[in-house]
Amino acid sequence: MFRNNTPVMNETAPGIMEGMDRQIEQAFCNQGTMSSGSVGMSDLSDEILLCILHHVPVCDLLTNVANVCQKLHTLCYDKTLLTNVRFSEEYRADDQLVCRTLKLLANHVQSLSLNSCYWLSASTLDKLARCRGVTHLDVTGCRLTSLCLSRLLSSLSLLRSLAFDVRPCFNSALLSSEAVDSLSRLTELRQTLFTPSYGVVPCCAQLRKLMLQFDIPDVTREGIGVCCQLMVGQSSVPHYEQLEEFTARLAPGEVNQTLLLLYLAVFSVHIPKHLRVFLVSIPGPNPAHWPAAPSLAQSLGRRGDLLALQLPRTWLDPLSLKRALEGNSPKHLSFSRCPALWPQIFQSLLGGGVRDAAQLVSLNLSGINHVPYSECRSVEDQLVAETMGQVAATCCNVKHLNLMHTHYHHEYSPGLDGQTHLGASLGRFKHLRSLTLPACALSDGVNTNHTSARGSTPSLLFQGLKKAPRVGLQNYRPDMESSLAGDSTSGLVLLTAGCRFLETFELIGPGFASALPRLEPCTRASVEPRGMCAWARGVGDVHLAALEALPRLHRLTLAGLPGVLKGTGLVQLTRKCRDLRVLSLANLGSLKTMNYTASLLETLTQCTQLQELRLEQPYLNANASFFEALSSCHRLQRLCLISRSGTFDSLATETFMERCPHVVMCHMFMGGTLTACRTLQKSLLDRFSAERSALSVVIYPLQHEDLPSVIRGISLTLLDRITLFQSHVAQPPHLSPI
Repeated sequence: MFRNNTPVMNETAPGIMEGMDRQIEQAFCNQGTMSSGSVGMSDLSDEILLCILHHVPVCDLLTNVANVCQKLHTLCYDKTLLTNVRFSEEYRADDQLVCRTLKLLANHVQSLSLNSCYWLSASTLDKLARCRGVTHLDVTGCRLTSLCLSRLLSSLSLLRSLAFDVRPCFNSALLSSEAVDSLSRLTELRQTLFTPSYGVVPCCAQLRKLMLQFDIPDVTREGIGVCCQLMVGQSSVPHYEQLEEFTARLAPGEVNQTLLLLYLAVFSVHIPKHLRVFLVSIPGPNPAHWPAAPSLAQSLGRRGDLLALQLPRTWLDPLSLKRALEGNSPKHLSFSRCPALWPQIFQSLLGGGVRDAAQLVSLNLSGINHVPYSECRSVEDQLVAETMGQVAATCCNVKHLNLMHTHYHHEYSPGLDGQTHLGASLGRFKHLRSLTLPACALSDGVNTNHTSARGSTPSLLFQGLKKAPRVGLQNYRPDMESSLAGDSTSGLVLLTAGCRFLETFELIGPGFASALPRLEPCTRASVEPRGMCAWARGVGDVHLAALEALPRLHRLTLAGLPGVLKGTGLVQLTRKCRDLRVLSLANLGSLKTMNYTASLLETLTQCTQLQELRLEQPYLNANASFFEALSSCHRLQRLCLISRSGTFDSLATETFMERCPHVVMCHMFMGGTLTACRTLQKSLLDRFSAERSALSVVIYPLQHEDLPSVIRGISLTLLDRITLFQSHVAQPPHLSPI
């Protein structure tokens, strides 16, 4: 829905900006028409000015820029700027400013998104009824009551697409007849469910796209179990006669899985004949079985117009997968944690089962060859560089690739030259924009000075006869960094040379699981113990430094990398990647001490474009020096610190918040007493809430028993940013895996 529009804008924007740059450069260089110092805003063409104004927040556009002069006033009300409007992440827009802007927009806007505007009041949301020409409305994450929703639907008779939250207070009986009539004309609906309910789905007889997110806890804050039996008695159930796209993303919990099966009950009787997108993401190793899955797969393959497919591991077998893909040209495929499907997937992609593999845009193979707790793997249990090279040649337009929770051990490859490395194969994905890799995929080999994994008998280790490798690293020596990094970075160099347009890169070491409790049971069930893969332990600072060859990098995630000794690679990386916007670092180096503090501080001083930082380390010291360095990130908006034994300086935290006026999210889950955390939280809210209406401050001891209930009280949008740390890539924009 609304997120689907965003990638289109992001993909076309570079071309527009390049064209604008060429026009400006031509104007400057054409000495026969004007001197280099005579160009002003009024000399630019309307087309160039419109390109510039596209990047101005709509509130500033209408309340400030439009008042500069008559020309800008006319351009600011151009339909290309006001037809599709997003307030999302305009954190400086308070209720008063949004109300003024809505009044000016009322007769122009057609698509309006307030997604994640959690700070706006109900009275402000009522003002949306003025925009009677709206056909697409997204109020996900807003404090919308049933009565307010009813008033909006009654006023917006042209509405065809709706996204909103179904909260425990939701009551469909409060919807007026006019509201129900508007719902009957909807063709797209996205519901985020916080309580067992069908929401408004039974009222939407013309739905073509249904997107669901289930985030219902198994137990309430009062300790009462939640069940879905209340839904069974509802008289109206969804029928999906016109449905073309169905997506569902689940948070952990039995209630969410039970509720999903109720939504899918009609599929057991009748599968919509126009269905071409079916994406279901269920966390955890053992999702509930759905008997209708084989029939669904057969139906999807029959029409030949399948666009996207993702099913949980227990729902699909190789024969059903073959039938679903045969003769189709899908754009999005996800087979996360489905090792039994591995041979059939590659046979379909490479053997002609898929009609046109060049149509594939995103491919999620996370955990596709996962064999837990085994360090001595056979070739069949690993990614094969040659096979991935064939995939790159066949699926030549893939932009998003996810290989997390897989393994690649270079010594087991046929030959040791760089061209046989997995990195060389991945470098053939010339259009790649986002990539998630296991740490061992970057290693060129295991150095015996660090670990003798190949020389030991694996069975002795698991029988308890051999001492397990110590978590952490031995003391640093000047010659140690190069030896721990493997023989070289030849594979990584080939990867970065081929994937020059990479914007999002995630490198996850085996055994990483975030300390935050929301997803911990699921993540710990699907990862192996830290330190089990000797190849991953060889990835260190020299590999991080080699990432400097990705100048377009905007988002970087590094997690579970014990081979990072001093963090010098981070310094070199950020020195070249000057446009880094999102940085996530977790469990780098030893877990018994924080050995890269000095490099981290220098890294932060170089991240002048950084907007979001997530840092997780057991012994993080958020002292005055840390916040002094962090203050260099003048554009920072969101900060999350996670540290079981970490400490923080309250005065330094307040000073940082004062120096960085754009910060609207400050979440710190550290050590310390509950009193100290609450005191700092109250101080920050009291001091900065008035000028930052969207401010969210949560400071709480990480090991406190009440932390799970505190986490559930955070806005889901912000919660996703701090807990969905792993693998946002290789998915359609409206569905990210957990």
